[in-house]
Amino acid sequence: MGIQLILNICSLCHIFLAVYLTKIFLAFNLMCCFIIFSYHVCIFTQKCWKCNQSTGLYDHMWQRCPKAEKNSGLPVLLKAPFLVCSLQFHQVIPDWKEQEWSSEKPQNYAGIFHFQFWRFGQWVDVVIDDRLPTLHNQLIYCHSNSKNELWCALVEKAYAKLSGCYEALDGGNTADALVDFTGGVSEPIDLVERGYASDEAKRNLLFEQVLKVHNRGGLISCSIKAMSAADMEARLDCGLVKGHAYAVTDVRKVRLGHGLLAFFKSEKLDMIRLRNPWGEREWNGPWSDTSEEWQKVSTSEREKLGMTVEDDGEFWMAFDDFCTYFTDIIKCRLINTSYLSFHKTWEEAVLKGAWTRHEDPLKNRCGGCVNNRETFLQNPQYVFDVKKAEDEVLVCIQQKPKRTSQKEGKGENLAIGFDIFKVELNRTYRMHTLQTKVASSIYINSRSVFLRTDLKEGRYVVIPTTFEAGHVAEFLLRQFTDVPSDFQELTLDEPPHTCWSGICGYPQLVSQIHVISASGLKNQGSEGADPYVIIKCEGEKIRSPVLKNTLTPEFDVKGLFYRKKPRQPVIIQIWNHNLITDDFLGQVALVGDPNELHPLHILHLQDRGNKRVSDLPGVLKVQLLSSNVLTSI
Repeated sequence: MGIQLILNICSLCHIFLAVYLTKIFLAFNLMCCFIIFSYHVCIFTQKCWKCNQSTGLYDHMWQRCPKAEKNSGLPVLLKAPFLVCSLQFHQVIPDWKEQEWSSEKPQNYAGIFHFQFWRFGQWVDVVIDDRLPTLHNQLIYCHSNSKNELWCALVEKAYAKLSGCYEALDGGNTADALVDFTGGVSEPIDLVERGYASDEAKRNLLFEQVLKVHNRGGLISCSIKAMSAADMEARLDCGLVKGHAYAVTDVRKVRLGHGLLAFFKSEKLDMIRLRNPWGEREWNGPWSDTSEEWQKVSTSEREKLGMTVEDDGEFWMAFDDFCTYFTDIIKCRLINTSYLSFHKTWEEAVLKGAWTRHEDPLKNRCGGCVNNRETFLQNPQYVFDVKKAEDEVLVCIQQKPKRTSQKEGKGENLAIGFDIFKVELNRTYRMHTLQTKVASSIYINSRSVFLRTDLKEGRYVVIPTTFEAGHVAEFLLRQFTDVPSDFQELTLDEPPHTCWSGICGYPQLVSQIHVISASGLKNQGSEGADPYVIIKCEGEKIRSPVLKNTLTPEFDVKGLFYRKKPRQPVIIQIWNHNLITDDFLGQVALVGDPNELHPLHILHLQDRGNKRVSDLPGVLKVQLLSSNVLTSI
C-alpha cells in the first residue's frame, strides 16, 4: 500500500461523474466469482510491496472534469512503494493472511474484509463485503495492474464506506488522507511562498527535514500548483505535469565521481526521487533517466540508487531543481513514541475539545481567530510547560470530519488554526488579556493543521480557534515534546469559592508581576554571574530558569498571584546559582495598587532585613499590574 494509493482514494469524483454522464449501469461482481471462474485471486501477490495500481477506466473523463483542479494532487498515493512489513500497513489491513481466500481451505472464506483507518484520535474498524464495482468484468475503480491482486480495490472500498460512498471522497485532501492511513501528522509547505528556490540555507534545511521524514518511514508528496482549470494536466517543457501530485520514493545524498577519488573527495549532491502516478511523462531535465549527468556517478553508486532507464514514471532530480519547479510539498511524519527505539522518542499528549456557543461570555467557547479582539480569548485554552532550556514542540489540531456518512459529499471543513502564547510560570486559570504570542499556525479549511516550533523554557497557552467567530465543532489537539509537558485544558476563570473561603478568605486582588531585566549585578567571578529570579507572594513562590554568564540578564519572567492580603508586598529576589549554595544578590518589594497609573518600575536592589546599609549593586526592571476584578488578567 503506498502514498499514491491514499491520494488516489481521496480523488474519486472522476468515477462517479463519468458514470453519471455516460449513464453506465454498474455491476457488482463477487470477488469469489473471480476466484472460481477466472483465475486465482488474492489480496496480495508475492511481490505486493512493489505492485503498481491503476486509478480506473474513466481517468480521462475525470481529467476534463472542472472539479479536478481541487483534487489533482491526490492520485499519487496509488503508486508509491509502501513496505508491507511496516506498522501502518498491518494497522490498516490487520491479519491480512487470515482474511485471504485459500484454495486449500475455501470453507474459511467469509466473503468479508476488515480494515482500520485513523480517525479523530483512534483506529476505526471498517468491514466490507467482497462485491466490487465492475464494467464488462473489469474493475472500474482503483485496481492493481496484477489481475489476481485486489488489495487496493478493497482498501478503496473500505475508505469509501468510511466516508459514506465513493462520491463522498470527492474533494479529499492529500494531507488528511495521509493522516487517515498512518495516524501521523501532515505538514503542508508552500515552496514558493517561503522562497526555497532562491535561499540556499533554507533549501538545505528543508532537504535535511525531508530526508529525516523519509528515513523514518514517513510519507511525502509534492505537486506543481495549477492556477486554473485550463492549467490542469498542462505539461511543462521539462516533462513535469501541473496539477499532478507526485510521490517521493527516495531521498539521498549522492556521491559524485569514480573510484577512490570520489570516496576521499566526498562531494555529494542532494537528490530526490519522484514518481508520476500515471506511470509516464517523466522529468527530462538534469539527472533524468538518460541525462549525461549520470556519467558523474560510479556504476556501484547507480546500483545503490536502483537507477533504471524505463518509462515507468519514476525519476531522479537534484533538490535545487525540485525546489525551482515544484510549488508544494506535504510531509507526513510518523511520530515515534516508543522508548525501545534508536530514534528520538516523543512524548505525546492528546486532548479532545469543542467550540461551543453560549450567551455568557465566560462560558462561550467559539470566539473566532485573534482578529476578533473582543471574543478571541473566549475560545478553549490549553496550558503546557517546556521543561528544557529549549525544546522542539509539534502541535496538530484536527477537526472532527464532517463528511462521514454524508452520501452527498457536501460536508465542508471549517477554517481552523491556533496561536501559542507565553504566559506566567504559575498560571492555572484562563487568560483574559492577550500576552506575548510566540507562534501561530496558518488558518485553512483543512481537516488538520500542523505547526512545528522551537520554544524556550517556560509555560505556554495554546488557543485553538475557528477563523470566524460563532462556528461550533469538535476538535482533537495533539502535542509532541521531548519531555512530558503536563498538557491540560484551562477550564476555570478564577479561583473557585469553597466552604473554606469564609474561614480562610477569598482573593480580593489579582496581580501580574513581569520581571523584565536587571543590570549592574555584582560580579561573581571571571565570567560574571548565573542569575535567576524568585517571586514570593503570600506563601507562594515561583522560580525562573537560570541565565548563564551575565550581569545584565533579560529574564522576561511573569508570575500571577490571587491575593487575599493586598497590603502585603510582593517580594522579588535575585540569586546567583552555584554548585552548592546559591548567593543572594538583592531584592525589591512592591505592593501593587490597582489604581496605579505607572505600572513600570526601575528599582535598586536592596538587602534583606533591617541592615543599616541596604543598597546592593544592581537595578531591576519590573512591571506590576493589579486589578480588583479577578477575571481581568
